[in-house]
Amino acid sequence: MKAVVMAGGEGTRLRPMTSSMPKPLLPVANRPIMEHVLRLLKRHGLTETVVTVQFLASLVKNYFGDGEELGMELTYANEEKPLGTAGSVKNAEEALKDDAFLVISGDALTDFDLTELINFHKEKGALVTVCLTRVPNPLEFGITIVDEEGKVERFLEKPTWGQVFSDTVNTGIYVMEPEVFDYVDPDVPVDWSGDVFPQLMKEGKPIYGYVAEGYWEDVGTHESYVKAQADVLEGKVDVDIDGFEISPGVWVAEGADVHPDAVLRGPLYIGDYAKVEAGAEIREHTVVGSNVVVKSGAFLHKAVVHDNVYIGQHSNLRGCVVGKNTDIMRAARIEDGAVIGDECLIGEESIVQGNVRVYPFKTIEAGAFVNTSVIWESRGQAHLFGARGVSGILNVEITPELAVRLAGAYATTLKKGSTVTTARDHSRGARALKRAVISALQASAIDVRDLENVPLPVARQQTARGSAGGIMIRTSPGVPDSVDIMFFDGQGGDLSQGGQRKLDRVFARQEYRRAFPGEIGDLHFPASVFDSYTGSLLRNVDTTGIAESGLKVVVDASNGSAGLVLPSLLGKLGVDSLTINPGLDESRPTETAEMRRKGLVRLGEIVASSGAAFGVRFDPVGERLSLVDEKGRIIEDDRALLVMLDLVAAERRSGRVALPVTTTRIAEQVAAYHGTQVEWTTTSPDDLTRVGREEGTIFGGDGKGGFIVPEFSGVYDGTAAFVRLIGLVARTQLTLSQIDARIPRAHVLKRDLATPWAVKGLVMRRVVEAAGDRFVDTTDGVRVVETDGRWVMVLPDPAEAVTHLWAEGPDDASAQALLDEWSAVVDSAGR
Repeated sequence: MKAVVMAGGEGTRLRPMTSSMPKPLLPVANRPIMEHVLRLLKRHGLTETVVTVQFLASLVKNYFGDGEELGMELTYANEEKPLGTAGSVKNAEEALKDDAFLVISGDALTDFDLTELINFHKEKGALVTVCLTRVPNPLEFGITIVDEEGKVERFLEKPTWGQVFSDTVNTGIYVMEPEVFDYVDPDVPVDWSGDVFPQLMKEGKPIYGYVAEGYWEDVGTHESYVKAQADVLEGKVDVDIDGFEISPGVWVAEGADVHPDAVLRGPLYIGDYAKVEAGAEIREHTVVGSNVVVKSGAFLHKAVVHDNVYIGQHSNLRGCVVGKNTDIMRAARIEDGAVIGDECLIGEESIVQGNVRVYPFKTIEAGAFVNTSVIWESRGQAHLFGARGVSGILNVEITPELAVRLAGAYATTLKKGSTVTTARDHSRGARALKRAVISALQASAIDVRDLENVPLPVARQQTARGSAGGIMIRTSPGVPDSVDIMFFDGQGGDLSQGGQRKLDRVFARQEYRRAFPGEIGDLHFPASVFDSYTGSLLRNVDTTGIAESGLKVVVDASNGSAGLVLPSLLGKLGVDSLTINPGLDESRPTETAEMRRKGLVRLGEIVASSGAAFGVRFDPVGERLSLVDEKGRIIEDDRALLVMLDLVAAERRSGRVALPVTTTRIAEQVAAYHGTQVEWTTTSPDDLTRVGREEGTIFGGDGKGGFIVPEFSGVYDGTAAFVRLIGLVARTQLTLSQIDARIPRAHVLKRDLATPWAVKGLVMRRVVEAAGDRFVDTTDGVRVVETDGRWVMVLPDPAEAVTHLWAEGPDDASAQALLDEWSAVVDSAGR
């Protein structure tokens, strides 16, 4: 019989422990929960196991591999999206369809007799056997009633006390016959207890419940996680502990260095190669992970400490959890119920109160008293700035208080009396945060020009008209509950890396400038902003031939701020146009990928039925543009870049185009054919805009709908790209589908791999080593070029624990093979 271990959950209730680690890898007595589960399966002869994975799947695969070290055969079934308890098993149907199989969670600690469970299933001739246990508080579980024969009579998921009719609950362990897959639809979320079992009972199928004796703990909360550690140390659960019991209840693993003058009061566990100095005291129910250093005078009681943690002299840890690679400095105190994430720094003599959550990569300053969770303030590789400025969840990570501090820090980097332009999108959150930003700027002796709600390109253009810089607040693209605070330089471009580091330093030191009463800045609301923008756009971008062409276009404003500019612009262009979704919708300040796709499909239908030359769809802030050809077919963003490049290069016949190094090399062929050349930039938007501003640059784009029109501005501008496109199509007298057809097809594939921060440097070194004698381009990350022209690029994400890979080949299969080869290199470095 085979087993299925479900290891795809995110474990959101266990954050911040699961922020950078999947829940099944959380250690209990210094072994992942899932390893305890696998060892239980092996004891009962279930060595062939399928593991279902989804969240941070590569970390689970990297840790357990093919199962050889455990004496098992592991295979993996990867979910592209959450499919529910039944859907995830259905995803592994191919490996399970020949015989009965056992399903068990990878994050529940148990020592049930699985052999007895399987025998019960066979004796009853059951289609499904549900493993049950009795608990004192059934509110968080599914209650199950069985008759005298063990047949299930009733299920009730997560009842209230008024609904409690039993203390017998569903453990999520099942034995099933493969016929059960007939009741599970593929590729959609389906749950066993909520969807499948009620249908089976309705049809009178044999579902039995087996009440197991033994230990079972659903490790779903911080409290149950700490309890599980104590239960293992107390011997309440039959699991293997890796180490030697040097005295009753005191377990020490191989290579640990425990000074004879250290005080150990078990039951407790000290991991391999840990070091405990003289004078340290470790008391009951404490688990010390591998390579942990406990300095003299430190006191630990009921503390769970993960690997590679430094615990300074005279520090005090009680009833807390500390994530891996964290430094706890001298005399720091962490109270009962507190959880410290991975790679944090807890400063000297600081106090973290009970039940506080400190998220990964954070710093608690020396002497600080922390009584609320720390989610945003950061250290080391977790810079303030990400790919879109300073980003985070509204009113969780990005609060008005943080906005004030950021604006104060930005103002401090500018001269007193300077002018800063502010703007926002049409969301309520952005409006509220902008008011906080304006107050902070004025209080720091900065004059403010507030544009209110305008498209992002308008904010950039207005910033470039005499301001020292700008701040735009918008909803994060595709993430409705998050916001981006974007900082501009005096030319309206994103703040440079140097400017970001300067703001970072001021923010970290909290050395904000304060104005004297007579220096408080002014607040202005400039008039005729849209007329100024459209006038400048039409003066600088070639519109020759548009009026005479008779072109008809369909424009989708996406209910965003782009619609504020379009009425006057389209009228002045003299083009026959149909505008859809022109009004602002506060409830939709951004759009998900699915919403965007549906919008493009609808746009294509309108273009095809109306006989228009093409259709364009703006993102909600007017920065990016998507295209639909005259037949109503969507031109994907990477393809739209080549179409625009071909049009521009064919007309200009000379000059330079700016493209990120992740772009297909077919762009070089297109540019060279028309006598132009490509200048490759990093993937950072400020680098692309830097080249876009340089003399001789005729075009730029990022392959994600962002286009630069250098004759107008050096930044992404959807409206400017739209005007330029109309002119180019009018003058070339070719349709978009004709232009698209003459460009060779590209085969660029992308993959993201979870990579812990601690090994990112090692990953890049391994990539360079693996490249050997092949050509290596280090414009951004590492791009390895094969002798036949195929290439792969490996780039660590600057803001997340992720490594990005791109590969291009003559066909998808070749590119996929390259991705697989180099993914293995990246994964091996992370093990």
